[in-house]
Amino acid sequence: MSNKDPLLPELPAQMPRTRGGAFWRWLGRSVLRLGGWRMVGPIPPVGRAVVVVAPHSSNWDGIWGMAAKLAMGVDIRVLGKAQLFWWPLGPILRRLGAIPVDRDQPQGVVEQAVELIRSSEQIWYVIAPEGTRKPVKEWKRGFWKIAHGAQVPVLTAYFHYPERIIGFGPAFHTTGNMEADMAALRQWYRPWMGKHHGTD
Repeated sequence: MSNKDPLLPELPAQMPRTRGGAFWRWLGRSVLRLGGWRMVGPIPPVGRAVVVVAPHSSNWDGIWGMAAKLAMGVDIRVLGKAQLFWWPLGPILRRLGAIPVDRDQPQGVVEQAVELIRSSEQIWYVIAPEGTRKPVKEWKRGFWKIAHGAQVPVLTAYFHYPERIIGFGPAFHTTGNMEADMAALRQWYRPWMGKHHGTD
């Protein structure tokens, strides 16, 4: 898909898209523009992926990330606690791509995510691997297990606050060696700096 907006990179045809929503795309681009943010690529042409977003160090990440989602018109999925899906928050969360997950089910969160991806023709399943806004020495391994189990790539995305960039990197394919893959991914993220910290 050709894109002439300097705020956005080229958007691949394989990217899952929301239907319609010209107003929401305009709103997302307006928020990015007012905040001085831009997006850079290239975005790998993958239709199904686990999207890892890091470093996550501030609640502002959610605001800029949501603006980027709206600006791109990308249809993303995240799993959220089932307890959050009460009226009127539930319909809003679903509209934004959240799917309720029951943590008490015998089938765990990883297995539910793997099944969701396997049953979808196009899906970008988004995870912040730190699991917290605080600096961490190790990332949670759920995203690797999901990508490896569903046999889809890990799509790298990052915040870089010094230059106000939301960027995309290469699609990373798991090798079966989780520790080596995790180390390689963390190494790739080291140049990027969140609002309060980077990736050790």
